[in-house]
Amino acid sequence: MKFIVDKMLGRLVKWLRLFGYDTVYFAGDTDSELVLESIKQQRILLTRDKGISKKKPIRIVFIESEKLFEQIEQLKSSLRLNIDETKLFTRCIKCNTPLEEIEKEKIKDKVPPFIFKTHNSFSFCVNCKKTYWQGSHIALAKERLRRSD
Repeated sequence: MKFIVDKMLGRLVKWLRLFGYDTVYFAGDTDSELVLESIKQQRILLTRDKGISKKKPIRIVFIESEKLFEQIEQLKSSLRLNIDETKLFTRCIKCNTPLEEIEKEKIKDKVPPFIFKTHNSFSFCVNCKKTYWQGSHIALAKERLRRSD
């Protein structure tokens, strides 16, 4: 599943990427541009805008709640969204690029000294140059997901 998400759902974009889903954040100006992009890129359009939801592109989901974890629950229910722990943190949450493993020595100057000392596995975004590691946020995300099941 690939998604395109409108401006009203910025937090949801990050979480879908965190789950490993290819998710585009649409920052364009018009509803028609958003609908056209969803069709061109063959993405499921996620929106809270009732006006857009009436235009019916290829596939659209009107997100009912303003609360992030209720939005995730809606997608799990309506799209049978699967959250596979092996795919967690495989995409850059900033730019959506798939992450690549990187040798520890190559990132020595890119992470805090304590992180470099205490972690052995790192991922890197070749697009935005962000470095990721298995920090406490991963455990917190997994725990939050378990509570929502």
